[in-house]
Amino acid sequence: MIDTILWDVDDTLLDFQKSEACGIYACLAEIGFHGCDDAMLARYSAINRRHWEALERGEMSKPEVLVGRFRCFFETEGIACPDVEAFNCAYERKLGENFFENERSLELCRGLRGRVRQYVVTNGAEQVQRNKLKASGLGACMDGVFISDEIGAEKPTIGFFEHIFAKIGRPESGTCMIVGDSLTSDMRGGNNAGLICCWYNPRGKENHSDVRVDYEIRSIWEVERLLAESGNRQKAEL
Repeated sequence: MIDTILWDVDDTLLDFQKSEACGIYACLAEIGFHGCDDAMLARYSAINRRHWEALERGEMSKPEVLVGRFRCFFETEGIACPDVEAFNCAYERKLGENFFENERSLELCRGLRGRVRQYVVTNGAEQVQRNKLKASGLGACMDGVFISDEIGAEKPTIGFFEHIFAKIGRPESGTCMIVGDSLTSDMRGGNNAGLICCWYNPRGKENHSDVRVDYEIRSIWEVERLLAESGNRQKAEL
């Protein structure tokens, strides 16, 4: 029976794409650039995603990702930025201030509180994630929050999850489920840690990887169904 959920934050509990757009538009305007459109934002998102995936593979450090993504973006777009590190700091502040709940996630997590243990597991920047979780109310729903910056290891490495298990206890097989949108971070991390892997895939992307997915859901509210089915299986086995 599933009694523990590990929640990803960005693009799972919170709509990161909306926060990203707000942050990019605002920070570009602050350096005097007002020509960003949806196509340019999509190009930045692709660059950002490649940098984070490099982090997950252990090819880049977190500081290299945070600043390097903007250096690459500015070079690609021919945008003059006087201080890339300062731009990144401003962007991180915007992300912490501008958050958007995804699919009434707060209502879902509040409803699950006391029924299962809930923990946040995220690679996001420490202060950004702390700010968002506090301001959104999601942090108060959780039994704990685990951020890679604080742990010193990133999803999907086993070191990230071993730190969590040292704090919450090692879950018995079939009792702990990770829910997230990323195959390379959340699902592969769940594979590495021997967890039930629930892929939040609202846009119906295809999985062409070798990553094991136990459940694929279009809405995070389907987690309630999975928990009910898990409980029914346990009753049937008694």
